[in-house]
Amino acid sequence: MNATGPVMLLSALLLGGCDSSADSASDALALTTQSGVYSADLSADGRLALIGAITHGGSLWDLQQRTRLFDWNHKPGTFTALAAVDFSPEGRYALTASPQDLVLWNVERGTAEGYWNTPAEILDAELSTEGRYALLGLANFEAVYFDTRQGGIHTRLRHPARVRSVALSPDERLALTGADDHIARIWDLENGTELQQVRLGNTVDTVALSANGRLAFSSGSLDQAIVWHTRTGEVLFHLSGDEQLFPRRLSYLSARFSANNDQLLTGRADGTVELWDLNRQQVIRRWKLDKRASYGPTSTAVVALAFGQDGTSWHAIGSNGMVNWLH
Repeated sequence: MNATGPVMLLSALLLGGCDSSADSASDALALTTQSGVYSADLSADGRLALIGAITHGGSLWDLQQRTRLFDWNHKPGTFTALAAVDFSPEGRYALTASPQDLVLWNVERGTAEGYWNTPAEILDAELSTEGRYALLGLANFEAVYFDTRQGGIHTRLRHPARVRSVALSPDERLALTGADDHIARIWDLENGTELQQVRLGNTVDTVALSANGRLAFSSGSLDQAIVWHTRTGEVLFHLSGDEQLFPRRLSYLSARFSANNDQLLTGRADGTVELWDLNRQQVIRRWKLDKRASYGPTSTAVVALAFGQDGTSWHAIGSNGMVNWLH
């Protein structure tokens, strides 16, 4: 699940703009005091939020009750700067990762079930079903499939550059990575073999995989964003339109496929959330996230997304620490 940081958030705020065709959020709730977040995630059903706040570390929220359940930091009496956070697909476990270590948490009890130092700086992380493994994107030019129960590395995926973003297929057979060499890669997690790759025009800072593992989303920083086939590497479409005729330089910081593989929810650095119909390859809904105040930056970057259980609502967390309900 993608993480953000102070430099990326500053760029996002400077790039913000106004979109008169976008709807506004129907409701919003502040998950931080006055600052924004380093990282954030939403459970698959949109009921829980996990954030790594800039000033007060990690916390788990119940969005239905609009209450904070637990404060999660890696050392007593300190606030951990969390580079990445993620829920397991079924929502029973969560991961918080600082650049140097990671903790596996039991969501219901709020207790830590594992604490591990990592082999290099963590840039991104995604948790497997029941929290058994974590796919980590690292600054030492590799991604690793890490055993969060026993410790140790199950599989190493070596790259020629820093691994900025990672995603894991629900069956845990495929990994998708995005690196600073501008390439998104599909891997066989069992043997560490690279299966496919696509090249973008800049650092690949956001990736996502569909529920059936057949579709991948990849985007470059201030560059193109694409949906492509994991089996063939064929690009299906560019989200910004025909890149040869009308190149647009946008930054997508979050993305999530629907459970039925027909839709894609994306979040941009300028505060825009878009719902895509993958069959028609077009946007069917668009929203603009709420600002925290009427003054200051013109927008907030979209750092986490989820589909609501009812099929007619969606959730998004902005870099300003606000969760937005979208209808």
